[in-house]
Amino acid sequence: METMIIPIQRLPNEQEKQVEKPNQNWDKNFSYRALFEQTGECIFIISLDFHYIAANQQALNLLGYEEDELIDKPVNDVVSQEALTDDEILVHQDPQLQERVLKCKDGTRIPVEISTTFVYDEEDKPAYIQSIARDISVRKNHERKLQRNAHILSIISEKAAKLLQSSDIEGKIPSLLESLGHAMDISCCAIFTISSFSEMPKAQVTYRWNNETYPDIDISGIVTPYISQLQNSQEAFYPVSEAKVKKTKDSRFSFVSIPIDGAVGAKGYLGFFDTAENLLWPQAEIDALQTAANLIGAALQRNRYEETIRLNEARNRILVDALPDLIIRIDIDGNILDYSANPHHPLYIHRDLAYGRQLNKTFPEKISSQIIGDENSEAFVSLQKVEEFHLPYADGTYEARLYPICVDEALIVIRDVTEQVKLNEMKSDFINRASHELRTPLTAAMLMVDLIQEGGTPEEMDECWETLNRELNRQKELIDRLLMAGRLDSGMMKVEGQILDLLPVLRESMQSVQPIVAKRNILLKMTIDNGREPFMIWGDKGGLQQVFINLINNAAKFSPEGSEVEIHAFQNEMYVNILVVDKGVGIPQEDIPHLFKRFYRAKNVTIAEIPGSGIGLYIVNSIVTELGGKILVESVPNEGTTFTVCLKRAGT
Repeated sequence: METMIIPIQRLPNEQEKQVEKPNQNWDKNFSYRALFEQTGECIFIISLDFHYIAANQQALNLLGYEEDELIDKPVNDVVSQEALTDDEILVHQDPQLQERVLKCKDGTRIPVEISTTFVYDEEDKPAYIQSIARDISVRKNHERKLQRNAHILSIISEKAAKLLQSSDIEGKIPSLLESLGHAMDISCCAIFTISSFSEMPKAQVTYRWNNETYPDIDISGIVTPYISQLQNSQEAFYPVSEAKVKKTKDSRFSFVSIPIDGAVGAKGYLGFFDTAENLLWPQAEIDALQTAANLIGAALQRNRYEETIRLNEARNRILVDALPDLIIRIDIDGNILDYSANPHHPLYIHRDLAYGRQLNKTFPEKISSQIIGDENSEAFVSLQKVEEFHLPYADGTYEARLYPICVDEALIVIRDVTEQVKLNEMKSDFINRASHELRTPLTAAMLMVDLIQEGGTPEEMDECWETLNRELNRQKELIDRLLMAGRLDSGMMKVEGQILDLLPVLRESMQSVQPIVAKRNILLKMTIDNGREPFMIWGDKGGLQQVFINLINNAAKFSPEGSEVEIHAFQNEMYVNILVVDKGVGIPQEDIPHLFKRFYRAKNVTIAEIPGSGIGLYIVNSIVTELGGKILVESVPNEGTTFTVCLKRAGT
């Protein structure tokens, strides 16, 4: 019902003084009296000295008074103290709608909207005041809810914007939870997860905020009894009151949970914890909180994606840096986009120094052109390979491969193949030498067979048979060495260690090579410290015989005829040491570090065309190392060489 407003004019001061309290005939107009009683609005008739004269039944019902209790009561006893002052009424020329609070008889307070007007008598003088009040409790309640909802949304908007813009999402979430907790006026706000794969599902808190009143709320204890219901709920969840829950110190708390889909690895929830009566929220607020949960979920998901990307980048960088190769990423114009190499790589420079440079400014233009391919091409379309090139500012041999990533980007892998090239050279050299070593005795053996077939004197036949036997043994020895090297490489050959006396093994080895050294008139001499005291070691008899036969044979082979090879044995606290000393051609110092590699032969013996396969010392070193020992080399070219075999003493 619309309020009828009667226009009033401000009175001069002298007229205000002449206003008197009206008589009780204010309602003599029958039509007005009927309207006064039947209207749905609350109408009050107030004297000019602000006392109630009358009120209709709606007004009396609103305040809880009987009419005789309200009559003559001062207005300020019912209306809030700041309401309806004389100046306020007379200052405005136009009637005003004002919000006030009415105090009911039982002490409750009701917000109302009041319109006030003067009613004039026949002489056009103010007779009394008419006040029409409308109960706006429902509207005020809605306004408070709207304000609260707007406040919540404002917090969500502000905090979510900061959250999504932040590089420290995990650090910003507690601040958002605190703001939500204050906005909802609750004791605790938290994010928790529930793993669906656990036999005993339990709430795990990942982030939380508590107010000072309840700093130690047991979130897991509150939530765990309702986990089965939580997992089946896709919307905001309130605990079912009939659930059988064991009473704890936190049983006085209830909660509301909002699902956070796909945000924290397991099934996540945004939870609000407080006493039950404080969690009766309207759907609009739940919807706002769902918005917060969605934003938190999006932020956490973004954080997970970024963390995954960071981990992948770090992992890829570690993998790339661990590779022995140089990795270069370039664009179609030859600009270096990334440059990665192990710091020990001979072509290493820091990627910041290489970034943005042209490839042909980093490598010789000829090599760059070969790597990139057709300089007129507008796209990388196929793999390019450049084999065995050299760089003027770096030692070694390199190989480059270009792998297209997309039409305008490619990856260049540059590998140091120096060792591979050397190995290939050694293999080729070995094949040539092995072929020669095998062919020489084979040719001699075939010749002896022909001579034996032709016949001859008994002396000639004996000599042919002896030569045939010697050459076949020479072939067998070479083949045995090749087979042993193969077994050592494949791990099929195992040296079985045991406690034994080294001196008998050493003597048997010397006897085995005696026929060979005798042909070159070389004297084998052995000296032993500590007399004939046993030299007990941890070793393998067959393997050690291979070692010493090889070393003594080499010493004799590289020594001049008529010279002497000395074998000297002594022991200390840790090792039994055997020195094999010759006075032969010696070994250049630059060759010593490579002596024990497969197929390697010193340059001076290669030039002198002294036969050999290059695998004997590789076998020697492998056996000694397998037994936990070591082998040392000292040599002076044209003066001689000393090999020292150090074997562990038994019991050490």
